[in-house]
Amino acid sequence: MGLDSKPLSTLHGKASYKLEDFPVPTGREEAWRFTPLSRLRGLHDGTAAGSGTVVVNVDAAPEVSVETVGRDDPRIGKAFAPTDRVSVQAFTSFEKATVITVPKEAVTSRPTVISLRGEGGGAVYGHIVVAVEPLAEAVVVLDHQGSAVYADNVEFVVGDGAKLKVVSLQDWADDAVHVSQHHAHLGRDATYRSFVVTLGGDLVRLSPSVTYTGRGGDADLSGLYFVDAGQHIEHRLLVDHSVPDCRSNVDYRGALQGDDAHAVWIGDVIIRVEATGTDTYELNRNLILTDGARADSVPNLEILTGEVAGAGHASASGRLDDEHLFYLQARGIPFDEARRLVIRGFFAQLIQKIEVEEIRERVLAAVEAELGS
Repeated sequence: MGLDSKPLSTLHGKASYKLEDFPVPTGREEAWRFTPLSRLRGLHDGTAAGSGTVVVNVDAAPEVSVETVGRDDPRIGKAFAPTDRVSVQAFTSFEKATVITVPKEAVTSRPTVISLRGEGGGAVYGHIVVAVEPLAEAVVVLDHQGSAVYADNVEFVVGDGAKLKVVSLQDWADDAVHVSQHHAHLGRDATYRSFVVTLGGDLVRLSPSVTYTGRGGDADLSGLYFVDAGQHIEHRLLVDHSVPDCRSNVDYRGALQGDDAHAVWIGDVIIRVEATGTDTYELNRNLILTDGARADSVPNLEILTGEVAGAGHASASGRLDDEHLFYLQARGIPFDEARRLVIRGFFAQLIQKIEVEEIRERVLAAVEAELGS
């Protein structure tokens, strides 16, 4: 493992590879207060039943190597140590890991697509490592489908001067439960672009994090989610600025419709004392389309130095703008079509950032299907 196995001190509690270092959550903890623990099906307390399967298939670019390795592979745990009980449960329970390596200075000719398909409703744990060596460039897609009770960790190790673009699509069946942590570890002058799309599943809780190891690191984290009746969709982000002259930008947008549709977005950005010259901004916006839907949005910005290039955050949740709808209707556009146009516009800027055409078209079709439901 790349990090010490003893508990590590952080501004947000401890990090450890040991399950006993994390008490079973009760729901009163800050990290779990929005999550309906009863719907995790035992992922949080060790009672997850059954033996499910998530089949992992990799359609790799020709420049990329793909390996299936055991728990003792030294590349596992290089980018992170777990910071909550489900993450460490997944880390201590997975049997095989998938390791994707992009060699030094390689520029991949097409995206590498990692397809994960749940088969059966039993609990299963997974681990993926994507290592982009110095000065290399790659695009990676994580495509989640099927039915599962699934907890996993994904590590993105981006070397000095390397560039990695990731699209993670959570398009699970209606009964799926997925709890995942994405850990990005950026080298000097590394660039990381993440786009998260969460559409399906009964409960999905995804926690992306970013750490920097050298000056000039640049992270852009975007996300889109559409929450239907009864769904719980939760995104918890942490960007930890611990070295000078790095940048981060966060932009997550969601729409909610139907009774008990619940979205949670937590955005934590830390600028530590030594992280002078940091430039960061985070934004979350939610459209509440019907009565009975609820969005919780909590941006947090912790600044421990006065020498920053820029730092800000914003959050907004509300209904469709009546003036926008009136403007379109006044020009002869029926209400239902005007509503669709406004929602499309709300998501359009983000969707255009998805550089993988097939995924972009799939997301557009999914949004259209939601608007027609």
